[in-house]
Amino acid sequence: MGNDPSVVAGIARWRAAFVMVFLCLLGMKLVLAATLQPFGDEAFYWQESRHLAWGYSDLPPLTAWLIRLGESIAGHGLLGMRWPFLLLGSLLPWVLVAFGRRAFDARTGWQAGLLCLCLPLAGSLGVMAIPDVPLTVAGAVAMLALLGAMDENRRRDWLLLGIALALCWMSHYRAAMFVIAGVLLLLLTPRGRAQWARGGFWLAMLIAVIGLVPLVVSNWQQHGAGVAFQLIERNPWRFHADTLVQPLEQAITCTPLLYVCLLWAAWRCWCRRRDGGPWDVVALLSLTFVVVYFAAGLFADDQRFRVHWPLPGYLPLLAALPALLREPNVVRGWQMTAKAGAGLALLAQVAGLFYLGLAAYPAGARWLGAARAIPTSFIGWRESADMARAQLADKPAILVADNFMMAAELDFQFNGQHAIYTLDSPLNVKYGRAPQVALWGMDETALRHDHPADSVLLVVDEHALRERERAAWLGSLCARVENLQPAGRVSLFDGRKSVAFYRGQVADSVLTDSKPAGDCIAWRNAIAAEE
Repeated sequence: MGNDPSVVAGIARWRAAFVMVFLCLLGMKLVLAATLQPFGDEAFYWQESRHLAWGYSDLPPLTAWLIRLGESIAGHGLLGMRWPFLLLGSLLPWVLVAFGRRAFDARTGWQAGLLCLCLPLAGSLGVMAIPDVPLTVAGAVAMLALLGAMDENRRRDWLLLGIALALCWMSHYRAAMFVIAGVLLLLLTPRGRAQWARGGFWLAMLIAVIGLVPLVVSNWQQHGAGVAFQLIERNPWRFHADTLVQPLEQAITCTPLLYVCLLWAAWRCWCRRRDGGPWDVVALLSLTFVVVYFAAGLFADDQRFRVHWPLPGYLPLLAALPALLREPNVVRGWQMTAKAGAGLALLAQVAGLFYLGLAAYPAGARWLGAARAIPTSFIGWRESADMARAQLADKPAILVADNFMMAAELDFQFNGQHAIYTLDSPLNVKYGRAPQVALWGMDETALRHDHPADSVLLVVDEHALRERERAAWLGSLCARVENLQPAGRVSLFDGRKSVAFYRGQVADSVLTDSKPAGDCIAWRNAIAAEE
């Protein structure tokens, strides 16, 4: 079969299609990585890279380490921060090519890689410096290594599995899902149960445990702040019916036709799991992510962006889908649906990248702003920093932001050359950053301790909090910074992004309940700006 000219030509066509799409998307991602303003979380990861540690109150250390590596080589800036993640994200489709080749054949490998490029979130991975990049890529490598280790029991595959899992643990607490998926595979399948007796498996687990060392050390140093946030503080652990829409969210994220095809592939793999490899590996790994995340999502955090969580579970299905569609008993309608789904997913991928590209440039941002379709988390930071520079040049003062995101964005724009404190906003607690800011000595307590009664330039993101929280927070600013006087405002896109500047003095203490919110000029000005 390998010498059949038609087979060789078919493989060459799929390889050419993959390389062409890969290069086109890589070019688009490179432009975005170099131009798109960082959003608040990303800027905070950059701040963490300026304080290298075993870990942080929100994350293990790998994201910060990669950002530090990037800027050490390429200098401070958007591309300097993001190029390691762009490189890692660009490796993901190649890992899927290798997975498809190992599980099935060369043609399936190139088809799996092409589907990975089409799948939103997978094909765009690496544009931003976020922990999901190393987590997803390391997880995909772990799946590839596990597939080879179970088939051939080679030490190099077990070593690769251990290293990949260690990197997962160093990327995010959600690495636990890869472990859960692996344990279920080793318990529920005949081939899986045979792995417990192999020395290579225990070698892999020993190496994987090394990745837990930074988590253990950082949580010990911070009295369990990271574990507390990820497992308790961010999760209500009670049923909320609104999260029953998760399948609809996933269908939109993956695009509907491709999502249906992936679920069909998961079901077919589950039905064939007793046939051995690779069906058992694909079925257990993919369904664990899809099913467990859905079940946990009914009780866990529903306040933060999480549609990307099941992404690793779709990756092995991208290899299984082409192989299943070639089987003789498959209804032709599935083949047509898969082709249409892949095409529409690729169009959605390109459209999404083009949309972010518009937001990255002032002219495009203005056009999107007129249509009220601008992602406000990516805009206004540069303009705010410019005004802060002008204000400080006119009259030096202690620079204070009203929440950690604003502080991180300003710090990024200033390249860490100016100390920036943050007030104790509810946003800091919501995202698990309050312990970290306190550890750095840049929170409200440190501000009052280090600069009693000093002059302050306060920068306030008036729309950072939800509507129900805004009045109480903005009304408390007069107690946190005394003698507030308006000093300027950045208002973009009909006030959808509004940043106010105030001058005042550091308060000796905070008595936020003594006066109603309406008595504070910060709240009154925010309301007036919206009228």
